[in-house]
Amino acid sequence: MTHAFLLMGAIFGMLAVAFGAFGAHALKSRLTVELLNSYQTAVQYQFWHALALLAVGLLVLQLNPSRLLQSSGWMFFFGTLLFSGSIYVLTLTNVRQIGFLNIGVLTPVGGLSLMLGWLLLILALWRNQ
Repeated sequence: MTHAFLLMGAIFGMLAVAFGAFGAHALKSRLTVELLNSYQTAVQYQFWHALALLAVGLLVLQLNPSRLLQSSGWMFFFGTLLFSGSIYVLTLTNVRQIGFLNIGVLTPVGGLSLMLGWLLLILALWRNQ
């Protein structure tokens, strides 16, 4: 479990490179400029939060793995899945709804989770001074 955030960060980083290359080469002529920009935003957020997960993983190894620090990592993980994942679905498919779930609602929930992850990281570092 102590290496979980490192593993998640590495996987998200690898996938961000793959998704970025896919977008730049395979999607450039298939998506509108607006959809391609949204797709690239998802890739960028995924990559930045892959790095955040790696940082949290290293902090867990170096510091006392507090509940705040671990919660920060989980918020980064789930926030990235929801934020970037929902944008990937919205830009690559015509699917806007799965059953009662509106896919577009997941994007801001993911964004709030990412912000909460940063806040929890700040609090964990503040308390560890």
